[in-house]
Amino acid sequence: MMTLNEWKSKGRHLTCKSFNLFYQESGNEHKETLLLIHGFPTASWDWYKVWDALTARFHVLAPDMLGFGFSQKPENHDYTIMEQADLLEDFLLQKSVSNYHIFAHDYGDTVAQELLARHEDRQLKSDTSLQVKSVVFLNGGLFPETHRARLSQKILLSPLGGIMARLMNKSSFKRAFDPIFGPNTPPSKEEIDAFWELINFNDGKIHFHKLIRYMIDRRKHRARWVGVLQESKVPVRVIDGPVDPVSGLHMTERFKELVPEPDIVLLPDIGHYPHTEAPEAVVSAFMAFHDRLKSEE
Repeated sequence: MMTLNEWKSKGRHLTCKSFNLFYQESGNEHKETLLLIHGFPTASWDWYKVWDALTARFHVLAPDMLGFGFSQKPENHDYTIMEQADLLEDFLLQKSVSNYHIFAHDYGDTVAQELLARHEDRQLKSDTSLQVKSVVFLNGGLFPETHRARLSQKILLSPLGGIMARLMNKSSFKRAFDPIFGPNTPPSKEEIDAFWELINFNDGKIHFHKLIRYMIDRRKHRARWVGVLQESKVPVRVIDGPVDPVSGLHMTERFKELVPEPDIVLLPDIGHYPHTEAPEAVVSAFMAFHDRLKSEE
């Protein structure tokens, strides 16, 4: 498993629509492509514990989205989910990808919903570019009505958000972050240090009150993003840590209510970051899903 310094040193950069994005890439380019989309407030390094297993089977691309991690963090910028999807599509096209699978978490789930909606839009036009082959979601706000925002998130979204972002330090970040993990799987000191370094790179924390506006985007585009989960024929699986207070068991119950033939795997006692809390279980559930897809071809 790579340390954050190793992850950074082995990463690459690509200019997408005039913005510089950091990304990690590995695996045989002749294999199927897997796009990893990280969550808020961290970055692509979130996937470090499952990286080796995924790259053994797929050609894996893991960018830091705009405003996150080691990617560019422009000031005076209105960050939106739509723009993040634009940038990822440009990224994929520049990497000569036409068909790809998605594995997403948290904020990345919402970006993945928009990418899936764009796939469906292309299907109606018989456009075969950028075809989504499957999606696996980890814990995230697939439905705005089940997203239980933490107090810190609510403050960031308020008029006081800019002040809170500037006052945040590693101790306050840890106090807000620890409770979303499972009781037996808290982030290690090394992980907290790494997450905090990613957040602070290029003064990233001062943009948090702008990045958090994805919560508004979710409400604004609910019909489109929930509708695509209900109507798309693209195979979808949810792997969820049910004790997550933000998007845990309550989110999966809503998924069962709204999505036909729901495919859900629950990981007992795991919280909001299953891929760092229970990487082996996540890999097992993810690979089982793809084994099934292969058997159905």
